[in-house]
Amino acid sequence: MRALPRALPRLLAATVLSVALVGCGEDASEQPSGSGSDSPSASDPATTDASEDASATAEYPRYVAIGDSYTSAPLVPETDPQDGCLRSSGNYPSLVAAALEGTQLEDVSCAGADTTSLIGVQRTFDGLSRPPQLQAVTEDTSLVTVSIGGNDFGLFSTLVGGCAQIASTDPDGSPCTDVASEDGPEVLAKIEERISSVVQGVRGRAPDARILVVGYPQIVPQGDRACPQLPIADGDLAFARTMNRGLAEALEEGARKGGAEYVDAYALTEGHDVCSEDPWIAGKDTVEGQALAFHPFAAHQEAVAQEILRLLEG
Repeated sequence: MRALPRALPRLLAATVLSVALVGCGEDASEQPSGSGSDSPSASDPATTDASEDASATAEYPRYVAIGDSYTSAPLVPETDPQDGCLRSSGNYPSLVAAALEGTQLEDVSCAGADTTSLIGVQRTFDGLSRPPQLQAVTEDTSLVTVSIGGNDFGLFSTLVGGCAQIASTDPDGSPCTDVASEDGPEVLAKIEERISSVVQGVRGRAPDARILVVGYPQIVPQGDRACPQLPIADGDLAFARTMNRGLAEALEEGARKGGAEYVDAYALTEGHDVCSEDPWIAGKDTVEGQALAFHPFAAHQEAVAQEILRLLEG
């Protein structure tokens, strides 16, 4: 099959990388300086015993979060500048783990990840490599969330970046649709199959785990006009919306085929697209301390966490 035109993702790559590194660097001064002298250390026997007792009685003692930057959630609100995966302190895995008594979280989500990052080494923004995400899933894992696929075949960067970059070439037309629409359905079908395979891979490593596939949010507005924060040609809105919804549906169908539950983030974020009065996804501009460009705000992460907890408690 043909991938989406490679020139479009490359147009955005350098910009996203520089924004990510600058954003994390500027947040460095806000990072916690460490535990105080009267705080229990990780090796404190009392603390260790209490943690082991809580895990022994927890419904989901070991939780592994797999995903890309929509899971790692850069700048929501703090991101360790030394972490090339851009994982934040307020992403939905952290919120879910905090709400589940006795649950120990291993968050291996990583900005830039695609489905190949689950079985192969991933190169990150800091120039280092991270091991395959599936390595974190073991036989004793009791809960796994999976949110990945948007970076496969350059789909995400085409949708929110490439289309914006070429809008000026034909602002009254549909330049992105003209060059990318032919490949869209086949790309989405491939992502669907990959998600199904991912779920099966997780199940093979953790046969007793509860597996939830978390979909992608609504980014593109429902109207017939774009906005400054999503500067694509008006004629490309229909294509962008189709790909945005199609990506969510690909994850939903992949979850169904693989035998996992689905968290419908697209439905959760209705009315909160980039161009709405209350956006849950940042537009083309990074909002320092809140969200990287074209990435989730805290409200999105909180809504996803609440829906996961609702499903787990149901």
